[in-house]
Amino acid sequence: MTARAFFQHPQAIVETEAIGAGTRIWAFAHILAGAKIGADCNICDHTFVEDEVVIGDRVTLKCGVYLWNGTRLEDDVFVGPNVTFTNDSAPRSTRHLESHPTTVVRRGASLGANATLLPGVTVGQYALVGAGAVVTRDVPPYAVVVGNPARIVRYTDEAAARTQTAPLPESPGAELPAVLVEGVVLHRAPIIEDLRGNLAARELGRGLPFPPARFFVVFDVPSKEVRGAHAHRLCRQLLVCLSGSVACLVDDSRHRQEFLLEGPELALEIPEMVWAVQYKYTPDALLLVLASHAYDADDYIRSYDEFLIARRAWEQQRDG
Repeated sequence: MTARAFFQHPQAIVETEAIGAGTRIWAFAHILAGAKIGADCNICDHTFVEDEVVIGDRVTLKCGVYLWNGTRLEDDVFVGPNVTFTNDSAPRSTRHLESHPTTVVRRGASLGANATLLPGVTVGQYALVGAGAVVTRDVPPYAVVVGNPARIVRYTDEAAARTQTAPLPESPGAELPAVLVEGVVLHRAPIIEDLRGNLAARELGRGLPFPPARFFVVFDVPSKEVRGAHAHRLCRQLLVCLSGSVACLVDDSRHRQEFLLEGPELALEIPEMVWAVQYKYTPDALLLVLASHAYDADDYIRSYDEFLIARRAWEQQRDG
């Protein structure tokens, strides 16, 4: 019999041969026949991997982790002890689903001890889920989320290596920060102060960079919620925070920059093919968004991985 290329503890049960070289499976782990596990993984004690599970390379499963049908872990994922995965939003005894929602943890992401993932969520690449967090919806790439339900509190150190938080000037007329993300522009409109009330205005070519075809207003956003988290293929947008404040993160795949918008003096222009996320809304935040195109669902790119591919193709076509 040919020696296996992976290590199996004598007290582990391994029913699949689809395991990469260098993987280590420790005591009391149970791997079912249909599971696929990559190379150089570390599957710790008292873990369980069901049939329809795919695990990439260099993945760590700490003790007490059970992976159910529909779970996909990409390369370099870390799963802390007793992380709970689920694959049925309304389970009943003796009732079995014909198919299960796909729960995906993208490459490089980490899940802290005792975190819980609801069925069908995606944790973005290099995201960090805090210990005990309950993930009820998708986690953006590089985001750090904590709490129940999980909410974004910051971005990871990997993101910080190419993310700059750009503080906006506190006094009118002060120099604006440099913008690193391609095509993104900060526009200033002076505030006209009057005893009867203040006024901010924008005209085409003077703080309004395109004729708007649509506008919408975002308000009453709970602070745990995230808006945006997409790019547009054609549409350009101008964001103005009329009251309160909101953090806006923009990303052209090479540079990532975060701006805190507060008040109508400054507006952030986001061109096509730039990924954008808005979060950290204050309770009184009122965000006006002007769009260059009417709503078109096909214009949205909602997956960050898809955005990276589309951005490269767009740059190649643009640059000839």
